This record gives sequence, structure tokens and C-alpha cells, in this order.
Amino acid sequence: MSGMEMISADRLDEYVKRADCLLIDLRDRGEYEAGHIKNAVSMPFDDLLAHVCLPKNRLLVLYCDRGSMSMAQGKKLAAHGYRVVSVVGGMHAYRGKYLVK
Repeated sequence: MSGMEMISADRLDEYVKRADCLLIDLRDRGEYEAGHIKNAVSMPFDDLLAHVCLPKNRLLVLYCDRGSMSMAQGKKLAAHGYRVVSVVGGMHAYRGKYLVK
């Protein structure tokens, strides 16, 4: 895979337990603490590109509230050589089994 792939929120569960993926929640910390996807790390939108230590050997799976922030950041990260998946619809559309509250 090169660049960025878009997936629907109902496919997010496929990535949760994969060792080759890093799930990144782009919402603010309060939203993350109120509920997030299992194994996801909190990296608010404004902080993400400051994390120059993001692993290039893992697939970055980005999600936000509705999908627009993850798409914007995903394009930037893909331009820097990262493999990225962005979740369309974000947490608003997620109905999977890995919600942590």
C-alpha cells in the first residue's frame, strides 16, 4: 500500500489487534478519555505532526470524531512517506466491539 487508504468505520475492528498497526485517536484528550478504541493512543490533531518518532514500519490507522481531521492528517503523513489508513465517519460512525469507556 502506498499513500493513504480510506476505510469505513465498520472495518476498524479489523485493525485493532494487528501488531503491524498503530491506532491513533486525533480527538482531544477529554474525548479520548470519555471513550476510545482499544489499543489506540491519544495524539490530538494539533500534536500529531510534532511526533517525529512515529514508526514508518507500521500502518498508521487514524480516526477522529467524524473523519475530516483524520483525512487531512493522513494526507500530510502519507506525503512524508507513512502508510496511513483514515477512518471515514470516525468515532461518530463506529459501532464495533472495541470501544473502551
